[in-house]
Amino acid sequence: MSAASCLRSEDQFLCSICLDVFTDPVSTPCGHNFCKNCINEHWNSNDQYLCPMCKKVFNTRPELHINTFISEMVSQFRQEAQQKASSSSSEQQAAKPEVPCDVCTGTKLKALKSCLVCLTSYCETHLEPHLTMSGLKRHHLMDPVENLEDRMCMKHDKPLELFCKTDQTCVCMLCSVLDHKTHDVVPLKEEYEGKKAELGKTEAEIQEMIQKRRLKIEEIKHSVDLSEEAADREKAEGVQVFTALKESVERSLNELIDTIEEKQRTTEKQAEDFIKELEQEISELKKRSSEVEKLSHSEDHHHFLQNFLSLKAAPPTKDWTEVSVRPSYEGTVVRAVAQLEETLSKQMKKLFVEAELKRVQQYAVDVTLDPDTAHPNLILSNDGKQSNYGDVRKNLPDNPERFSYCVSVLGKQSLSSGRLYFEVQVKEKTDWTLGVARESINRKIKKTPIFRDGCWNIWLRNGNEYIACNSPSVHLSLKSRPQKVGVFVDYEEGLVSFYDVDAAALIYSFTGCSFTEKLYPYFSPCFNDGCKNSAPLIICPVNQTE
Repeated sequence: MSAASCLRSEDQFLCSICLDVFTDPVSTPCGHNFCKNCINEHWNSNDQYLCPMCKKVFNTRPELHINTFISEMVSQFRQEAQQKASSSSSEQQAAKPEVPCDVCTGTKLKALKSCLVCLTSYCETHLEPHLTMSGLKRHHLMDPVENLEDRMCMKHDKPLELFCKTDQTCVCMLCSVLDHKTHDVVPLKEEYEGKKAELGKTEAEIQEMIQKRRLKIEEIKHSVDLSEEAADREKAEGVQVFTALKESVERSLNELIDTIEEKQRTTEKQAEDFIKELEQEISELKKRSSEVEKLSHSEDHHHFLQNFLSLKAAPPTKDWTEVSVRPSYEGTVVRAVAQLEETLSKQMKKLFVEAELKRVQQYAVDVTLDPDTAHPNLILSNDGKQSNYGDVRKNLPDNPERFSYCVSVLGKQSLSSGRLYFEVQVKEKTDWTLGVARESINRKIKKTPIFRDGCWNIWLRNGNEYIACNSPSVHLSLKSRPQKVGVFVDYEEGLVSFYDVDAAALIYSFTGCSFTEKLYPYFSPCFNDGCKNSAPLIICPVNQTE
């Protein structure tokens, strides 16, 4: 395997939590791999089951299984790495230059050791005296090296076996008591061990920097992938929006042309009728003219006088003085454009809200109701998804978290940064309140909390009165009665928005809010109102709008 392919393999087999090669690799549902112990410890120490790589939140803890393919690849990688390390070590040993014995004559054998006292390198045979003779045993032997004179003090002709930490240089024994008498001098081996440990620490820091940069590369690559997905999604939405607008323009143009052509056909029909009527009158007038001319040539006095009165006057005809054919197209285009502008405005607003709703639904959180906060009359389902008012007040401890007077309950999930979205079915209810509340909200007040109390909510009263509890309150005019309400919070933006999910319409937004503590989903199914409002509030799973 080449060095480049080894590097690629190492990048692929690093756990992003422990920064080491995988041990018992497992895969999350989002496709990222971690050591089994690493990801379990990560989830055990956090409130959410969140992927450390892509930050995807899982509603329930995913069941993890060993990724056998990755495991086998890691095992193969470890073997190849060991082989490579062994080969590299052998190469380094082979790369060491052979130092010849200084004593051998003729063919010089390979030196086994060098003596810093004798400044001579010895082969196995010539080294024997240094191993057996008491005087030579005290000499300082080391692995064979060339240029032994470089390891001797040029001033005192003594071995450089000490290190001056003050001047950061190697010195001999005489140097330490003469020129470096007041300096911090330690044995060469001691400084070597210290520097070696320091170098090891530096190497570890460098390796950690390398790992961090590799992770940053993966993070950047992942960001590019997310950007590409977002770009594709935006392009698709853009095509959808502009195609719809284009179709509206084309439809309006066709309607304009049809209107003009219909006017033209009406004008032509009117003109044809006028011409037909005029031609009929002309025919009648010609007939009368012929009769008058014939009578004027008659010599019969009796006949002439008898017909004179009837032919004297022209036959009855229509007064055509004010009659005209003047088709009016003025304002047709202006009215069509104005109508198109209104249509496009409504359509663009609807498309914008649909796109916005689709975007915020990506931040959906699996919200469940917190029974420790529920008013004693509230009935919560076992799965923590439904709440409605019960006529019997349960005997529950009046803990500080519980709403004692207001018929309310909070969600278990909190938000202190980022975004959150959830949906609630309000079908068949005449009264309800939904929103978010800050952690320190007073649970003992005797009224529904509003903006000033640290609760950003909207409510329905009497089946048709929708109110945003802002300061002052805002009465909302809705085109349709919402069956499912979506609630979105952007903590940093200071935004709380409410949506009619089925109609893909924005109900109301609190903007410019200042959040300084945890926020919790807020629910109030309100009183039953004689069974008129007995339907429960139901937290629904979020389905992405098409």
